[in-house]
Amino acid sequence: MKKVIVACGSGVATSQTVASKVERILKEKGVRATVEAVDIKSLDQHVRTSDVYVAITKVNKEYDIPTLNGIAFLTGMGMEEETEKLINALK
Repeated sequence: MKKVIVACGSGVATSQTVASKVERILKEKGVRATVEAVDIKSLDQHVRTSDVYVAITKVNKEYDIPTLNGIAFLTGMGMEEETEKLINALK
């Protein structure tokens, strides 16, 4: 099964909120994937086993998987575009 990780500074409040929203969107779209909130310190470890990274904080590093703007899922601004990228990355 495909895996999406959402990371913020602590892996608690913001990333959990976005992860829940991403999970709901995927369910509504009929896309099967696990969504996990992680803290930024363990990101490199989680990226190796994930298919998409939803970033809450500014990304200072490039990864080999698609990296999406998590703020769009938090605020709703630009969410349609990021949702489209998410669905395409999980196909």
